[in-house]
Amino acid sequence: MKAYHLQHGIALEQDSQFFFAAGEDWNSFINNDNALIQSAEWINSGKAQPINHIEDDALRAPIGNQQELWACGVTYLRSKIGRQEESKDSGGADFYAKVYEAERPEVFFKSTPHRVVGHGEKVRIRKDSTWDVPEPELTLIVTSSGKIIGYTIGNDMSSRSIEGENPLYLPQAKTYDACAAVGPCIYLTDKPLCKETAITLSINRADKTVFEGSITLSQMKRTPEELVSFVFREASFPFGCLVMTGTGIVPDSSFTLKSGDEISITIESIGTLVNIVA
Repeated sequence: MKAYHLQHGIALEQDSQFFFAAGEDWNSFINNDNALIQSAEWINSGKAQPINHIEDDALRAPIGNQQELWACGVTYLRSKIGRQEESKDSGGADFYAKVYEAERPEVFFKSTPHRVVGHGEKVRIRKDSTWDVPEPELTLIVTSSGKIIGYTIGNDMSSRSIEGENPLYLPQAKTYDACAAVGPCIYLTDKPLCKETAITLSINRADKTVFEGSITLSQMKRTPEELVSFVFREASFPFGCLVMTGTGIVPDSSFTLKSGDEISITIESIGTLVNIVA
């Protein structure tokens, strides 16, 4: 079951058929431990009416207007290596090696909803940055009780030049206007995603592919449940939250994003998130 955030309600997709629950509140829906059951009830009862399709320009970012977006780092070996490369001149490389092996993962606050964009909208790179990349990440939909009710696609935009200069600059490298994209939908399920689920990233520039990469969830060092448990330690989320789980696709040091680049991130079972760099 997939759920889409629309302006005047919630759209559902089941077995390639679409339904629309008019007037339903996304904020309540996304913080419901039984969202999957509720979705099926809406369809079976006729509360969600059949529709032909969903227009891309009708989609909104699947985040509640009072939720926070958190993120995790160095959860894949490739990410550890990439972070060590970017921070070697500043002497910060050891920090990333240590956190990869440590019991406590790297978790950090990424964004409030007004800095998050949805499918088809524009993400940004900082004007004071010289080396910028998208970070394609499986993103968890977590209720206030700490339950993972579903998954979406996340793009954790990041300034590698700023973070590489000094790890203490992480908030500036990660949090700014249009610094994250999530969407296009939420994949609702009561089962964990298969370890062989693939994440793929493609970046097009002037109608040419300038970067491609892929990885499977089997390469993630930590489980989604483990990451959520650390996010929720000593922190409450009365409206639920979204948690990005880290990236395993890291372009090499010769690549940086440019204005006009088209970023496409695909995760099996969820779909494809597409954004243009402003």
